[in-house]
Amino acid sequence: MKIQESAENYLEAIYTLQQRQGHVRSIDVARDLGFSKPSVSRAMKLLRENGYITIDEDGGISLTESGLALAENIYERHMLLTQFLQSIGVTEQTAFEDACRIEHVISQETFDRLKVFIHTT
Repeated sequence: MKIQESAENYLEAIYTLQQRQGHVRSIDVARDLGFSKPSVSRAMKLLRENGYITIDEDGGISLTESGLALAENIYERHMLLTQFLQSIGVTEQTAFEDACRIEHVISQETFDRLKVFIHTT
């Protein structure tokens, strides 16, 4: 199932926050992405309704199995694209920002070939 770019960004943010600090709440996501708390709350509601996250009674956010799989895929794309862009001379910050945009539109075929190319060079 293809989800919207904004949902992918939220899932990636939750994933990276969990890696860095363990426990994640909506306010952490808001700070990380620079979004308002109400915007994040609406997004978390949609992600929960679609089965990508759970929210416990203390407001802790966890990725479900399907949410984790999707977040890991998005994160892999972002990091590999960042690595590739840096390898051709793009500055670290620009590579990171451009990879964030590219990760949402690149086809699976192209990504798979890029991955093979990077790992063989």
